[in-house]
Amino acid sequence: MMSIFITALIIGGLGSVHCIGMCGPLAFSLPAVKESPQSKFVSSLLYNLGRIFTYALLGAVLGTIGTAFSFFGFQQWLSILLGVIIILFILLPKKLKSVTVNMRVAGMFDKIRTKLGSLFFRKNYRSIFFIGLLNGLLPCGLVYMAIAAAIATGSVVKSSLFMAAFGMGTLPVMWSISFFGSYINMNVRSRIRKAYPYMMLIMACLLIIRGMGLGLPFLSPATSVDVRNGETVIQCNQ
Repeated sequence: MMSIFITALIIGGLGSVHCIGMCGPLAFSLPAVKESPQSKFVSSLLYNLGRIFTYALLGAVLGTIGTAFSFFGFQQWLSILLGVIIILFILLPKKLKSVTVNMRVAGMFDKIRTKLGSLFFRKNYRSIFFIGLLNGLLPCGLVYMAIAAAIATGSVVKSSLFMAAFGMGTLPVMWSISFFGSYINMNVRSRIRKAYPYMMLIMACLLIIRGMGLGLPFLSPATSVDVRNGETVIQCNQ
């Protein structure tokens, strides 16, 4: 369990550089409840807590998929499959874009953006927390990548914990953006976006390696099959 928590923290910490270019403008533009450093501190805290709560909830809901695969003994294959899907998204960006467009036609993300816009006019802490909640639902490749890794844990609890830890890993950078976002120019954001596919590729390779069960502690634990009373029990040896 601790290894999952640490892995998610590392992914969130390293991947949070991507947040500078994507979520940075939103975090820096949070409405000011009061013109004071203390108020800005509280606003940033509530916004980020909202994001982390949404990530944990997504982990719990989508973790049921991993639980089902784990129950039938396909957890390792799921890890490999998710890694391959991420690689395909990197190699076929136009296909990914078309999926995004179709989702927009459905109207879900447009409604979230509209609601976000209305919340920015309400200068109170409750609205800021809800901005964080909705921000966690916006399309984000980094979040999708983390969800893929969370699902591969094969447990609702572990998946939720993974996503919560992932959100906590992004916290230092996202918190800093709220105070120092004006110092980050467009050139820096552009370079960060260019490095993002390489980060996704590394994560995809790690998922595939984990699913191969090579017997490497934490990275690719081996699995053993034990038959008890006519039932097959698949164990993951950390």
